[in-house]
Amino acid sequence: MELTVGAVLEGKVKSITNFGAFIQLPENKTGMVHISEVSNTYVSDIRQHLTEGQDVKVMVINLDSGKINLSIKRLEPRPQRAPGRGNPRKEGGGPQRSAPTPPPAPKTADQLFEEKLKAFMSESDSKISSLRQYSDHRTRSRRR
Repeated sequence: MELTVGAVLEGKVKSITNFGAFIQLPENKTGMVHISEVSNTYVSDIRQHLTEGQDVKVMVINLDSGKINLSIKRLEPRPQRAPGRGNPRKEGGGPQRSAPTPPPAPKTADQLFEEKLKAFMSESDSKISSLRQYSDHRTRSRRR
């Protein structure tokens, strides 16, 4: 039987380590399920999820120089996240708005000028402060 990436196989847990479990596959081949590929939830102790001699269904995720990498979690359905957890921008869990806000009114010429003047002043202040730091550093180094 030729193994291919994506193949689903039945196997038996041969041994368990702190970093994963070795699975006995058909035709006396052995593959490994890394601890991160055991479950969709965080696994701190793999022995809480697997026991030696247990029959498991695994998916081949990588074949690399004779090593067979397997996954159990890729055969499980992905759990739905509860709303309101994690990043609110991604999941829509932020505050709910009752109605969309109207677009802002167009700015007048005076408001545009004031904004441009503020941006110019802050940029020039930044440039002046960096020049002062540079010149102060140079004068201090000459005095020594």
